[in-house]
Amino acid sequence: MTRDHLRDHLEFFKELGVDGIRREPEWRGRPAAGLTRPAPPGSDVPSDSEADLVRSAANDPDKSGADLVRSAGQALIVPVFASGAAALAALKADIGPDCSRCKLHRLGRRQVVFGVGNPNADLMFVGEGPGADEDIQGEPFVGRAGQLLTKIIEAINLRREDVYIANVVKCRPPQNRNPEPDEVEQCEPFLFRQIEAIKPKVIVALGKFAAQSLLRTTDPITRIRGREFKYRDAILIPTYHPAYLLRNPSSKRDVWEDMKRVRALLGLPSQ
Repeated sequence: MTRDHLRDHLEFFKELGVDGIRREPEWRGRPAAGLTRPAPPGSDVPSDSEADLVRSAANDPDKSGADLVRSAGQALIVPVFASGAAALAALKADIGPDCSRCKLHRLGRRQVVFGVGNPNADLMFVGEGPGADEDIQGEPFVGRAGQLLTKIIEAINLRREDVYIANVVKCRPPQNRNPEPDEVEQCEPFLFRQIEAIKPKVIVALGKFAAQSLLRTTDPITRIRGREFKYRDAILIPTYHPAYLLRNPSSKRDVWEDMKRVRALLGLPSQ
């Protein structure tokens, strides 16, 4: 880490209210194994037989991942999508590289921005939609807001690659406008399937649209932030979007309080 990066991190922690660090050797490393569920080696590259079944799932809308099985001889029958990576691969194939389900495909978007991270993550972040940088690079949260999100993740002693990051809509709305209801309606089922594949313990909804889509509410983020919600088998924590924090730095303290709650729920060590 360069001197400038280190200074930026320390300034960010100071803004969050972190006023010291532990110096003992056991506190200076990354979280111990078992705090997150690491993806098995090569898990993001399905086997040939698994890939065939992934293609089958994508091409047959009447079959879900739970319905497909793979047999080895007559003795062994295993669910195809026992791994989150395989389920995500099937879902990505289902969406396709040039999705045209809503009008965003003809409004200037470059590509579908699917999601990124550990397919077996205990922590998942859900945002609103891709911006200009994300549309170019094909990865969510890589612009200024994404850089701030990375710092937030590191502030609870995790790395970006330990978590999974996705958006409600997978294509950039023009001029980064808010997603419209018909666009959300077409795209949010894919988000729900991503969550089902990953099975996170904690979901952080970043901003109004993510929180409202997941919670099926019209309440503003200011009303639901600071609370915990049950979402399927996960705990959902709504908080402010990093882009909002760039405009309103005074709200970083609120987000830090939310992230301390996330850290506690996951059993992660404090700074």
